[in-house]
Amino acid sequence: MKFGIAFANTGPFAAPGAAVEFAQAAEAAGFESLWTVEHVVVPSDYASAYPYSPTGKMPGDDDLPIPDPLIWLSFVAAATSTINLATGILIVPQRNPVVLAKELATLDHLSGGRMLLGIGVGWLEEEFDAIGVPFAERGRRTDEYVAAMRALWSDDAASYHGDFVHFDHCIMRPRPVGGSIPVHVGGHTDIAARRAGRLGDGYFPAKGTHEELSRSFELVRATAREHGRDPDAIEMTTGGNGAVGERALDEVKALADIGTSRVILPAFLFYRDPAGSLARYGDEVISKVD
Repeated sequence: MKFGIAFANTGPFAAPGAAVEFAQAAEAAGFESLWTVEHVVVPSDYASAYPYSPTGKMPGDDDLPIPDPLIWLSFVAAATSTINLATGILIVPQRNPVVLAKELATLDHLSGGRMLLGIGVGWLEEEFDAIGVPFAERGRRTDEYVAAMRALWSDDAASYHGDFVHFDHCIMRPRPVGGSIPVHVGGHTDIAARRAGRLGDGYFPAKGTHEELSRSFELVRATAREHGRDPDAIEMTTGGNGAVGERALDEVKALADIGTSRVILPAFLFYRDPAGSLARYGDEVISKVD
């Protein structure tokens, strides 16, 4: 089982010194990855429903800092050596895929192959309006952008022609260390699960009971088989809010039993004493799990 930390670029870890100390402490404690979130802007009067809260609003104040995930990851990459650098999630349809492919490949190259690309289609329509990207097309854009980026990462002189992306014989260097960057599809809906089965290297539903997660995982695998892909090659990641306290090991085992490969804990669990609490979790949980 792998262990990661979600919302790593939020709260106190938006500050430079705290970000570095947190990343280094997580690496020392045995965490495998740091997962960042993003919003370019948060319109103060948004009406879109945040899907992970019964209130329909994001937790905290709208003006809390959320550093750009790729710049934050680049910053902590220079201060670490083994921990993987993940987006959980990057709102792919809001970005130019050619520029994004270069940014991701560069970060992967400079970090020694530590980049994991967690992707999402987004939920905040007002943010799409501010950026100038049609909200209704975000799913189709995401699928195309992933295909276009993979072509740029793997082909000597890449060409791609879709509804939203067009280029011919483009050479992009440096390439990712492993030839590509793993793409983990975020989202708890059936649409997200099917997208992971079609094109993902991994699947990361941010919420769900064990029964709901098990059903989503099977939908991912079934979709992979329908598209001639190996379902066992798709890595399953889940949130691990329950994997703390006296029952942490039991929860981790239960998640492993339904096919989970990586448990992600929210960063706020470590706000009060980052180095100490990370080290304790490493000793009490991570070190006891195969």
